[in-house]
Amino acid sequence: MNTCASLLVLAGASLPLAAQTEPAKGQEIPVIRDLDSVPESMSAAEARACLDRALAFLVRAQGDDGRWGHGAIEGLLDSGYAVSSWKDWQVGAHGLALMALMESPRTPERQAALEKGMDWMLMVDDPQRGNDWDNDTVWAALYTYVALARAAGDERFAAVSWRSRIDARAQRVLSFIADQQVPTGGWGYYDFPYPTERPKWATSFTTACVVPALADGAKLGWAVDAPMLARARDYVRRCALPNGAYEYDLNPVPRISGGEMINNVKGSLGRIQVCNWALATTGEKSITADKLREGLGHFFEEHRFLDVARMRPVPHEAYYANAGYFYFFGHYYCAQVINLLPAAEREHWHAKLRPHLAKTLRDDGSTSDFHVQSWSVTAGTAFASLALALGLPERDAAEKGK
Repeated sequence: MNTCASLLVLAGASLPLAAQTEPAKGQEIPVIRDLDSVPESMSAAEARACLDRALAFLVRAQGDDGRWGHGAIEGLLDSGYAVSSWKDWQVGAHGLALMALMESPRTPERQAALEKGMDWMLMVDDPQRGNDWDNDTVWAALYTYVALARAAGDERFAAVSWRSRIDARAQRVLSFIADQQVPTGGWGYYDFPYPTERPKWATSFTTACVVPALADGAKLGWAVDAPMLARARDYVRRCALPNGAYEYDLNPVPRISGGEMINNVKGSLGRIQVCNWALATTGEKSITADKLREGLGHFFEEHRFLDVARMRPVPHEAYYANAGYFYFFGHYYCAQVINLLPAAEREHWHAKLRPHLAKTLRDDGSTSDFHVQSWSVTAGTAFASLALALGLPERDAAEKGK
């Protein structure tokens, strides 16, 4: 049964791994079951309980060899893709699971899962393009790289035995990423209309998700090509539209035809946050605090369009061409944007964000969009965990102490 949000009830007695999933004494675990009455806000304590459930699922679902999910086809929905794409989606989701564990409060069980998962990530095959048009391996490369950049700044991986492997893997993945950059500066996951060795098609959101990690990699001393990073930032910047939206992909003449279309603000809800975050964190002066607030306002005011799209099995069939895969992606980067605002403002926004994550959690702590395949469940649960973890007060306190 899907646990959607409205009534806060006691749950979790049947959950295994009690040491890491049980809330503190007297703490309620929010389980929301009435879709029509999702609360407008949720406290940090309630969010912490939701996070514990989601992380418990990730720990429980991890394979003995450290992997999450499976790298083989699990259903017919995406049967037309390259055979390697399921492995690519698994690897990308694996990177997100590592990020969720790194971002969250530590327990022995989570630490063990993190180390086992990192070991798997460092041994998995390097990314390779799937076929002529399907280049979903870009997702595997990007989130592998983002996870490794995050790990390189984590003291738990500071030992030479870890850092030497992380640095070597990051450099190999970075080489692939550089080869896949399109001439206009971005990255995408398909290539059309005529496939070429260097792809030609990119999207704003695919590009934006890696830009800050590329900047971090340069600070770490990794061989990040400065012009490559500049082209990527410029690609995202040029996708910005006067209405506050970001184009899905960069076009000489933006695809704005009026009415119900993808580059309307209502069709850009999953892109606005990641693009604003990527530009703001890498020094774009036009992305002011007011601009961030504007984007957050759009996100919550028009959130119903993401709700409608989440479980639609055909991408872009929902209103304003929204797709289910934008749901958790958009919420994670919404949390990142919130944390760019002054500290005094953050709890107000996080409190509004949390119910939209809590309402999607299943009884076992997992969540996903319409795919409900192992890689999608891993990715959805990891994105939700990341968004919840970014709003914990103890995280803000830790940041102040740095």
